[in-house]
Formats: sequence, structure tokens, C-alpha cells
Amino acid sequence: MDYKTKFIFVTGGVLSSLGKGLASASIGALLESRGLSVTIQKLDPYINVDPGTMNPFQHGEVFVTDDGAETDLDLGHYERFTQAKMCMQNNFTSGKIYDAVIMKERKGDYLGGTVQVIPHITDEIKRRIRLVSDGVDIVIVEIGGTIGDIESLPFLEAIRQFRAETGKNNVLYIHLTLVPYIRTAGEVKTKPTQHSVKELRGIGIQPDILLCRSDRYLPKDIKAKISLFCNVGVDAVITAKDVECIYEVPLIYHKEGLDNRIVEMLHIWTRAPRLEAWEELVKKIKEPKFSVAIAIVGKYTDLTESYKSLNEALCHGGILNDCRVDLMFIDSEKLETGNCGQILAGANGILVPGGFGSRGIEGKILAVQYARENGVPFFGICLGMQAAVIEFARNVAGLESAHSSEFDERTPYPVIYLMTEWYDDKTGTTQLRDTTSDKGGTMRLGAYPCRIKPGTFADKAYGVSDISERHRHRYEFNNTFLDQLETKGLAVSGASPSGELVEIIEISDHPWFLGCQFHPEFKSRPMDPHPLFTDFIKASLGK
Repeated sequence: MDYKTKFIFVTGGVLSSLGKGLASASIGALLESRGLSVTIQKLDPYINVDPGTMNPFQHGEVFVTDDGAETDLDLGHYERFTQAKMCMQNNFTSGKIYDAVIMKERKGDYLGGTVQVIPHITDEIKRRIRLVSDGVDIVIVEIGGTIGDIESLPFLEAIRQFRAETGKNNVLYIHLTLVPYIRTAGEVKTKPTQHSVKELRGIGIQPDILLCRSDRYLPKDIKAKISLFCNVGVDAVITAKDVECIYEVPLIYHKEGLDNRIVEMLHIWTRAPRLEAWEELVKKIKEPKFSVAIAIVGKYTDLTESYKSLNEALCHGGILNDCRVDLMFIDSEKLETGNCGQILAGANGILVPGGFGSRGIEGKILAVQYARENGVPFFGICLGMQAAVIEFARNVAGLESAHSSEFDERTPYPVIYLMTEWYDDKTGTTQLRDTTSDKGGTMRLGAYPCRIKPGTFADKAYGVSDISERHRHRYEFNNTFLDQLETKGLAVSGASPSGELVEIIEISDHPWFLGCQFHPEFKSRPMDPHPLFTDFIKASLGK
């Protein structure tokens, strides 16, 4: 039996952070360049139901899809590298799997049988993999973690079974591993790869293709050695070379023949790859005419993975402006020491991103004040937009103790607050919520519509009156103070169609000052940069 949809499983060995997410995304990009349709799925072994409540210092960014799923940051790579649209089904964890199986057991679905990892957990994993296969030629499945981790064993057993059930011609195993260069010995070492493949084969999975992460192209003799010891064809040993720009990865893989091996092994006929757009993209990134320094004032700056989509969206904004974007990561708490101007002096533009919790909030407000008073282009996202409203209320509108009720429940001027009743334009219903509500106690998640006011920074950037953007936040702009703030010069340039939810604020008598309640970085692509980032970079260049 031959399935219409083919499946590629990507695993990783030796150590974490080798780049399975980028590898999976790049494979998707190469297959799309050949005219195939793809989707990509991430399977995370940790027990958390989703990464929504995990500390960004541990897990990095939480990526949000249109349908409101809080997912792994690798889904951002998948959307940036391919045309695939991620949704709730494209990411699941061990926690979700076990929760689903336990709920079935409680309802009696297993008719009193003993519930076990095999077959119940593995069957649920396989079921969810097949859920995303409708209407696409290739499903690429990335298995999180590293071979040898105890928590990933059920996922590996499930994908071992998958080939037996689906057929050898329909399933491909790709293993990403490390071939380090030992400087003192003056040579690359293959032993970590040999051991990783041995561990994988011990589970019952023989990899078809090896992606060998290295800082240099592997010579023929090293590839031959890896081929011999790992039982993989020499033409299936691919150098996954380090690159300056992540968007170069598909080109490196193509140069090594990866896409040819994949279509041959899966018995697929395709057109020749069309990679001119990727080549042009990399050229633009590597050879910019201009440069600009952007200060990112946040609380997770010690781990830049916390702002992965944001970093990439700023890079995308630079591409259309023929500009290299140099990122200055600034811990907002450091601005509270009194030398804010000195720290921010070298920035051509200031961006305050989203976040949760009160730590560092006053530093973010000081960054907003510095940008507003010194005419520095400012971009506030989610909490950054709220910080801009608080700063304006305090220092321009005369509401000196204005704050968000998230951080000060007793403030007499809660310009940002928990909206307990609001009209949902998506469903056409009134929503009720309080601190005991679901979704982490009030979260507004996923895509929501917004209507743009003509003649504003937002209108100039988008060029359309109706947009849809992704959200991840709890607190909202308090309309009780709208007239007071607008009278002093704060403009609402975007709101929900009903006008109830403020989405974008601006200060018009400023070179460029905009805050948005949503997260535009989640929809930016290297070949289709988000308009707000493009205009922000343009303003920061002084154009």
C-alpha cells in the first residue's frame, strides 16, 4: 500500500541546540522549492501541557498561532521558512498525550483494560501525527530532545512503529548529529556521531540520512568513515555547516544534495528546485548598504531565544531597507539605576517587547520616556505598548501615579486594567472573564481583527484598513481614560471593529512612535517582512 502523503522524522543526537528546528524548516523550504506542499510538526517530550506557563529563561519564546495555541519557538522557524500555516495540531507535548490518554481511561474508552505506554501512548502519538497529514505531500516531524533522553522514548517508539505501519517508501528518518573539530588535534571527530547512531539503532531506528553539524565542510574520507560505521550511504552523509545567516541553511543543504536524496528515497517525482529567491535573500542580508542600532529593552535579555521571532522580524525589516540591524539587548532593570540616557544613547531606535510580571517595568517606562522626549523612533509591543500608555499618562496627561492594575491594584489611575466584559468580534458574543478564568486567568490568545484609522503611522505601514494580528496578553487599555489621553495627544490608530478593544496607539507629533497590543513579530517572514517592522527600521534610519 502506497500512501499519498510521505513522512519525514527528524531526530537529534549528542547534545541539544544543534538546530533540529532550523533543519526541519530548511528541509521544508527545499521541498517547497520543488513544488511540494509541506507541513511541519514538533513533538516535545516534556510533561508540561504546553510552553505557555514556562519561564522564558528555560524554554525561550512562546510562539502563538492564529488559533490561539501557545507553542514551541520552532514553529516560528517553520512559518518563516515555508508557506505552511501552523496551528494547535502542529505542536504537542508528552503532557498533552498523557492527559488525553488518561481522560479516555477515565471515561471508560479502554473498557477497563490496563493502560500502558505501548500501545496506548504510542497509538495516541501516531494518531496526532496523522491529524496534520490531510492535503499535503510531506509531513515533517521534529522530535524534541536528544537521543538517549528517557522522556523521548515513547515518541521514538511511536515513529519506529510508524514506518512498519505506513511502509518503507513513505517514511524517512533523518538524524542530526555533531562532528566537532578538535583544534589541538587538528581534525574532526566522528565518534560522537557513531555513538549517537548506535543509540538510535538500539531503539530500532536506522537513520536514512545523517545531517552532520560542523564548522566546516566534511571531506570525502570523513563522510566515507561515517557511512561505514553508521550503515548509511555515503551520499546520505550531509554536512550541516555553520552559517553566518540562518536563511543560508537551505542553500547549504541543497549544495550537499539533501533534497535530491530525500525525493529519491521517498520515490517522489518533482520539478527542479527554484532557489533564486533564497539566494537573493541571503545576498541582501550579507551585503547591506546601511546599518542601524536597535535597543531591545526587556527582562529576558540574558537569553536572546526569548525574543526569537522579534529578532528575526527586525532583521526582516532591515532587508527591505537594505540595512543591517544591530541589536542592543538591554536589561530594563539597569535603566532604573538612573543612567537611562547614557545606556540608550547609542540607539537609533528603541523597542520595548512583551512580557509578564512587574520586574523591570519601571525601566521599560523610562525607556519609553527617553524615546518620546528625545525624538527616538519607538516601537512598543504588548506590554511595551502598555508601558507607553502608562508613561504618557504620568508625564504628559498629569496622571502622576498612573499604572497598570496588574502591577498596582491600588492605583487611582488604572490606565491598563483587566477588562472583565468585552465584545468578541470573532465570535460575535460577549466575553466574561476574571482572575479565575481559564487560559491562565484571562489570556486573550490568537488572531483578532483590528481596524486602522486613516492618516496614521499604522495606516501608512499597512496600507489597508482591516488587519488581523496574533495576541498573547491579559490586560487591556482602559477606555475610561481615553478622552483624557487623546486630549493630550495620544492617538488610538487601531481598535477592534466594535471599537471596544484598543489595539494600536501613537503619538503623531513624533518621528515615529507606535505601540500595539498584539505581537506582529509572529507574522513576519524574511521574504514578506511585517510592515510595522519595515517602517520602524526605516524611521530609525532617519528616512
